Amino acid sequence: MSQTGPDQYRLMDEAIDLVIRLQNDPGNPVATEMVKVWRARSPEHERIWARVAKVHGASGKILTQRRKTERREKLGLTRRNLVIGGLIGLGTAGAGYSILPEMLLRGWADHITAKGEIRSVTLEDGSVVTLGPDSAIAVDFTTHFRRVQLLAGMSFFDVAAEPQRAFTVQAAELTATALGTAFDVAHDAGMLSISVDHGVVEARASGSAIAAGTKLSAGEWVTFDSATYAIERGSREAGQIASWRDNLIMAEKEAVSVLVARIGRWIPGRIVMADPFIGSQRVSGIFDLNNPKRALEAVVHPAGAHVRQVSSYLTVISLI
Repeated sequence: MSQTGPDQYRLMDEAIDLVIRLQNDPGNPVATEMVKVWRARSPEHERIWARVAKVHGASGKILTQRRKTERREKLGLTRRNLVIGGLIGLGTAGAGYSILPEMLLRGWADHITAKGEIRSVTLEDGSVVTLGPDSAIAVDFTTHFRRVQLLAGMSFFDVAAEPQRAFTVQAAELTATALGTAFDVAHDAGMLSISVDHGVVEARASGSAIAAGTKLSAGEWVTFDSATYAIERGSREAGQIASWRDNLIMAEKEAVSVLVARIGRWIPGRIVMADPFIGSQRVSGIFDLNNPKRALEAVVHPAGAHVRQVSSYLTVISLI
């Protein structure tokens, strides 16, 4: 599989925009010509278009459902029903927005897991990747390099040593490079992190204080906020790295939004927070993922929030 990076993401975004333009006005010759010209720009443009075109038929259904959702009548006008009802609409419409990227993700990924699923995959070099739930990776190995793209979620990498061929994992702007080591990479609610179980990993994040690279050894971790470019560093016992493999989350002053996103990988459907205040709070603790709903309640409780499972596809977190 070809390397996935910022340029590929940009091209994919452009291709999706063109698909939506065609869906909204399929008889418009201008839109058709725009697609033709865009595809002819390079072989890479054509390759990206081929991937997006695989889900073109589904995109029409998604956009139709979105329009139907927007026309639905609101629920009752009590304060609670207004908030929860609005969130149901948001969750339903949000499902329409998320299905298309998810389907594209499935077309892009080499390995992908479902909600609540943890799976180990042995790569061609002997490295073992443990994918967390609702996670996806793309693999690009050549005779000169080994690259893995974390497309979604979290994965633990136990890397086979090859001094002549470095092993690199990229998650959005954050990159981890190692020779022979084991480390965890996660992407939750815009927060990117690397945690080292053993060995040494070089971490880089473009536009941040570690743009030039920083070395992490056993037990050390670094997080990168993709919104603010802020960097945080710390350390913990090596045995606590990627504790999600044992259905545990160990948090030390982590943002509720990040923990909700992580726990949400064990909960079917979509989770919606009614108030940004909830997600901005920070909590510490050990949360048992054998009962993810209870873990979610424990995470949001310090913020005074409540968890309501509106349906099997939507969970709402609110202050009322």
